[in-house]
Amino acid sequence: MNTLLNITSEIDTLQKLLVHSPDNGLGKVVPSKAQDWLFEDIVHLDTIRRGEYDHYIKLLLYFLDPQKIRGRVKEIDHPKANRTFYQPGHHQFHKSEKVIELQWLLAEVLVDDNLRSQMIASVCALEGCTHATKQILSTYTAVELASCLLSGMGNDKSILFAPIPNFIFTRDIGIVVKDHLVLNKPAKIARHREALLAQYIFFYHPIFSGFSGNIIELHQNRPAFLMPEDHHDSMITLEGGDVMMIAPEHLIIGISERTTAAAAVQLTEIVFKKNLVNKVTLLKIPRKRDFMHIDTIFTQVKKDVWVMMGLFSEEMKTQNKGTYIESLILDKPEEATSITQFTKDKPHQPVKFSSLEALLHDISINDFGCTGAKIIFSGNDEYPYSAREQWTDSCNLLALKEGVVLSYDRNDKTNGAFEHAGFRLVKVQDLIEDLEAGVITVEDIHDTVILMPSAELSRARGGFHCMSMPLERR
Repeated sequence: MNTLLNITSEIDTLQKLLVHSPDNGLGKVVPSKAQDWLFEDIVHLDTIRRGEYDHYIKLLLYFLDPQKIRGRVKEIDHPKANRTFYQPGHHQFHKSEKVIELQWLLAEVLVDDNLRSQMIASVCALEGCTHATKQILSTYTAVELASCLLSGMGNDKSILFAPIPNFIFTRDIGIVVKDHLVLNKPAKIARHREALLAQYIFFYHPIFSGFSGNIIELHQNRPAFLMPEDHHDSMITLEGGDVMMIAPEHLIIGISERTTAAAAVQLTEIVFKKNLVNKVTLLKIPRKRDFMHIDTIFTQVKKDVWVMMGLFSEEMKTQNKGTYIESLILDKPEEATSITQFTKDKPHQPVKFSSLEALLHDISINDFGCTGAKIIFSGNDEYPYSAREQWTDSCNLLALKEGVVLSYDRNDKTNGAFEHAGFRLVKVQDLIEDLEAGVITVEDIHDTVILMPSAELSRARGGFHCMSMPLERR
């Protein structure tokens, strides 16, 4: 099986993507470690699987790989089936070549004895394991080892090292820019093992053969140990939620809690040097947990439709503009927002934008040839729903194709704003039932917000944009 890397927009029809279904490590997150592992709360594993994420996989298969799912829903979801269709280590796993499970890829990499030894040594060094633990891991099959490296659980159900529960947010391990793949440099220690496993998958799995020369890795310009204590802006950290291939010649890079200015600058220089894009916009947002990545404050729905948090609107920018004295005394650099756009041919003549809303209008007009843009605001821009629903990822939507997006059902005000703007709201359970019955086809679905159950998933602080790493759109 070979794959094709081709991403030139956020809204073209999705063809292939990488996902990771919730593994047993999610059920091992304890309250005292939840925030260290970047979760807001502990989650109920069975609910997050059966009640929420499994619907996501079925929907993706209907849109991307229907022969794997059509006519089989009752069989797949029958209690006696025990979710074997969704389990990467089971012989009845779907093994879709379009909805691609990272745990399955990892297990296939681990079949190679040399890579297996290297990975065991690397992970054990990273996690400070004993020699005895290394010996235990060396006895595991490839499938067992892949499960253990993700969940931290040994075959005897013991916990050998910490889980990596954030691996469900596959967007952050890498991002595709045209036919190149940018590997992340995570900001938080809790995600360092993710980056290590991603390296092995992208460099050594056969589906990425032929693309090793197209993998972009950022590097630390100066050794971290030589930097002053307060060296955040000089560190090279980057996560995929801060990178959007927004149009064929336009890349947006966020500078946020997780992605530093130094990393954004380095990636800008690389993509210009490789002639991947003509235009890069650096979007600096407040360095706060509330916002985390730029895809937590906006995503694209159609060429001329966006969802966005109202705090970054032109109106709010005007309202929040204080007096000169006030700006000198009260402004905090880490809480400031700035938007600067560079072009490859004229890098010394950047363009500034007054607000995120102004940038989105400019993209719709100049990148997509529209007459303007329609902005749908988080929480319908009503207090306090704007902030409440942004926190539960009202702005973090995944487009399956232009105008068809996945949203959490709990964000009532935002979803209502979509409905008011002419979008149809449909529950994923009802849509899957209609697709299975042949009442509707995916080709019939337009201007639709698919409402996904979200009681547990939303506790992890990521929406479906985060839970997807598109490899190909057309």
